Amino acid sequence: MDSHAFFHQHMKTWKQTILLSFQIVGIVYGQLSTAPLYVFGTMQAADLASEEVVYELVSFIFWTLTIISLVKYASIVLKADDGGEGGTVALYSLLCRNAKVGLLPCDTSSNEVMLYDERSSCAKMKGDSRARRAIEKHKICHYLILFLAIFGSCMTIGDAVLTPALSVYSASTGVQRSLTDILKDIFASTPDTEESVSKALKYVPVPSACVILVGLFMLQHCGTRKIGIMFAPIITVWLLFAAAVGTYNIFHWDVKIIYKISPLYLYKFITHIDIRRWRLLGSVILCVAGSEAMFADLGHFSKKSIKITFICFIYPLLLLCYAGQAAYISKNLPAPDFNHLSQSMPRHCKHLFIVLSLLSSAVGSQSTITACFSIINQCLALNCFPRVKVIHTSKKIHGQIYIPDVNWLLMIFSLTVTVGFRDIVKIGNATGLAIICGMLVTTTLMSLIIALYWEKNLMASGCFLVCFGFLEAAYLSACLLQFHKGAWYLVVLLAVSMTVMLSWHYGTMKKYEFDLQNKVSAEWLIEISPGLGISRVPGIGFIYTDIVAGIPAFFSHFITNLPAFHQVLILVSFKSIPVPYVPESERYLIGRIGPKDYKIYRCIVRSGYCDHIRDTGDFEEQIIRSIGEFISIEQKDIESTVSPDERMIVVGNSRVDGNALVPLDEDEVEVDTSWSVNNDSQISPVDERLESSSGAKKRKKVRFMLPDNDSSPKMELSVRKELLELIDARESGSAYFLGHSHLVVRHGSNFLKTFFIIVYRFSEKNCREPPVALKIPHAALVEVGMVCTI
Repeated sequence: MDSHAFFHQHMKTWKQTILLSFQIVGIVYGQLSTAPLYVFGTMQAADLASEEVVYELVSFIFWTLTIISLVKYASIVLKADDGGEGGTVALYSLLCRNAKVGLLPCDTSSNEVMLYDERSSCAKMKGDSRARRAIEKHKICHYLILFLAIFGSCMTIGDAVLTPALSVYSASTGVQRSLTDILKDIFASTPDTEESVSKALKYVPVPSACVILVGLFMLQHCGTRKIGIMFAPIITVWLLFAAAVGTYNIFHWDVKIIYKISPLYLYKFITHIDIRRWRLLGSVILCVAGSEAMFADLGHFSKKSIKITFICFIYPLLLLCYAGQAAYISKNLPAPDFNHLSQSMPRHCKHLFIVLSLLSSAVGSQSTITACFSIINQCLALNCFPRVKVIHTSKKIHGQIYIPDVNWLLMIFSLTVTVGFRDIVKIGNATGLAIICGMLVTTTLMSLIIALYWEKNLMASGCFLVCFGFLEAAYLSACLLQFHKGAWYLVVLLAVSMTVMLSWHYGTMKKYEFDLQNKVSAEWLIEISPGLGISRVPGIGFIYTDIVAGIPAFFSHFITNLPAFHQVLILVSFKSIPVPYVPESERYLIGRIGPKDYKIYRCIVRSGYCDHIRDTGDFEEQIIRSIGEFISIEQKDIESTVSPDERMIVVGNSRVDGNALVPLDEDEVEVDTSWSVNNDSQISPVDERLESSSGAKKRKKVRFMLPDNDSSPKMELSVRKELLELIDARESGSAYFLGHSHLVVRHGSNFLKTFFIIVYRFSEKNCREPPVALKIPHAALVEVGMVCTI
């Protein structure tokens, strides 16, 4: 690359970083930026008894922002990304790959097939260590780490419910106070009118907050990029405005507040500690609300842009804002509502504050909502959340997603919190508990990452855990003091989300174990065919199963009662592995079951926890193309065998070299649907059966042909014949077989097991159906019911 091209590439990279940094302000840092609306406002006014207490609190805010947001997250935790993805599930994924702690459903054959080899693994197993041996040996550690990952995910969900309610309601109450002050000046000469207007304004916060919340959640379908472009200017203007007012307050009220950030005031606070002082820390922790989103939203942006934006823009402006508000509070302790940000606004800025606070409060909740979408998307792949529809909102950045069902549930719960509590202090207490619990989970998992993934000594891991864990444990104790004043609601949210996630994981594991115990060998299918008089009908049968070896029980049950199956059978298994993304060239594992004459294939589709290959419209075409490639390279690729029972080959489009099926677009060639296979370069026509019975639009299908003899002169006749048979089968139509297992609890089982299964069955009944998730046409679907007694 010459210098001119290098310069242009460098400038393009920096332009992209600057653009992402701008979008980040509205997405990732919205919650951090709007925290001044409620940090001091959630404190009891009676607890702010003197100037010294205010000075001690502003010192706590400065050091908390510095230690947790700047040092822990921006400098350390962001480095622990999993292929560009962040959050507790990403940390869990790293631990699963670097220590054998995974508890996802798997068996020995699955491990042989699924795990990356030395060339393709992005996280190659490193040297052995005492810590790794100890964790791998004790099963209780595996359950504890999985529990921490699910617990941290639930805290993110709880934060996404509480933060929108807190930020919007605090802004609404601030607007109500500002309007009251303005109207007092207008109606100063008519006290009766002033009193009636003030009473009317008391009812403004709740309905206005509800309207803003509904509007916020209705905007989510626009996608992260559009929302970022819309929201970034609002948060930027808000931060500049708040910092400017803070700077004014510092010089107007108490310029010495700058010196109060000294650690000496931390010491004074601790030496004069009592319950009233200690519970103030439950509000102080809200100043770092949104720091976890810096890591959880990593899949939507880049590390460089997140770090640059925080250090150069967010961090200094927030410090000015908090210092200015503290300067005002320290000199206005007797004033009414002195601890609310709206009261520290100069009189001539009230009107601007009303507009900006309402807009920024709505925007400020975006980071938690976006983080919630990312976490749930990752939990789906780990079988820890019921099936929901995931919509990718960006073609360039794969991690930008929208989940409609989750979005509306978050809206309902946020409205419930707003209408039910109608108190900024109570909502703030619950939010603070959610924030600090999530941070403690990240600290614990990060200490394991330092020891097992980064392979630092135990001293470094222990220092990280003790330093940050001790500070966060102190904040946790302060939040627990407010348990009876609103924080209990988080426990309710936690109980609901944990029950759903644990039940789904438990039910999924039990189904998989049942399939493993009741599967039949491939030899059984081959040996029993002549005895039952099984006939082969034209077409392709896709058998979807979770197991990667043997024949699933539901299909053996089917052919025992109806002795017929298609001339080509493809057993399709989806397997998620603990990596964010699997490259297209390493995604499909193809193998053959039994002799060639039986034409039975196995296709294992590997995916990362951020891949959503099942939602693509051309999934069937990808499988057909992969099997065609397998047939063409099978004889040459003896070294690719990864299973002793069934030869499995990793296929990728780059390895075909013209020796597989050639796809043709529908518009490139016209084919008569009555045509039959009679030469070496035939094309499979569109399958009309793929049109759903509901009258939905036809799905555009890719048609295939064989390469001509000039482009593929070395293709053996047997290979060409088998490929033609595959095209012929596809022309005849496709059927899709799915097992529908009904979990039944054995009589006499304990209450917990029964409860989990009941919740699982309820979730399964109300979540997205597997045929819908796989985009299987209803007319071609065959579901086989099985009863699983556990």
